[in-house]
Amino acid sequence: MGGFGALRLALLNPGRFCAVGGHSPALWRTGGETAPGAFDDAVDFKRNDVIGLADRDRQAFGDTRLWLDAGDHDPFLSADSELVRVLRASGKKITFHVWPGYHSGSYWNAHAAVYLRFYADALADC
Repeated sequence: MGGFGALRLALLNPGRFCAVGGHSPALWRTGGETAPGAFDDAVDFKRNDVIGLADRDRQAFGDTRLWLDAGDHDPFLSADSELVRVLRASGKKITFHVWPGYHSGSYWNAHAAVYLRFYADALADC
C-alpha cells in the first residue's frame, strides 16, 4: 500500500513534506470495501481512513504539494477521485490525472518520468 501509506504519513505530519503523491493509491470510502486483513476492525479503519481524515480536517496535508493519478480501469479510481473531490472542496490544490491503464506495474512505469518531474519541481521549490 505505497500510495495509501505515503498519503497517511503526510496526514500525520502536515507540512513536513515538500510533496506527496499517490500513484493509483489503494484508498477506500468505507471499511466494508477494504481487502480482508487490511485493517484490524472498524475503529482501525476510521483511524487510518485517508478520505475521512482529509474531509474532517481542512488543514490536512498542510502546504504539502499533492499529486494523485490512476488508470481509467483501476479498481481504486472511484475512491481516489473522492479524495480529490474532498481536498478541492476544502480549497487544497492537487494535481490529478486519469490515464489509460490498470493498477499495475506497466501503468506506473509508463508514467515514471512524469512522477519524477513532479517531485523534482516540488523539491526545487521547497
